[in-house]
Amino acid sequence: MPDHFYVYPAYLTRGSPRGAGRRIPDSAAVKDVTADEILRAAKRMGYRAEVEAEKQYPRDVPRALGRVKVMKREGISKAKFLRQLAAELPKVRPPGGPH
Repeated sequence: MPDHFYVYPAYLTRGSPRGAGRRIPDSAAVKDVTADEILRAAKRMGYRAEVEAEKQYPRDVPRALGRVKVMKREGISKAKFLRQLAAELPKVRPPGGPH
């Protein structure tokens, strides 16, 4: 089993349908998420993470928004991590940025 998982911006983007890849409730999602914001939030939470900028989400092939490789922690599922990450994202955004 891999020691990491991938997080694509589509997993956390508000207004994106589940069929397009959103993995958390829309009410918890964030508008216009970037891979760099995901990286900053994951690191702020204490995770080892790195951006893979050249990667693209398979359901959104025309746009290469990158992905973030996050090292797993024992006892934290990907779903739980994504909910925690969504709550952390507004804290890494500059004031007046997209919400």
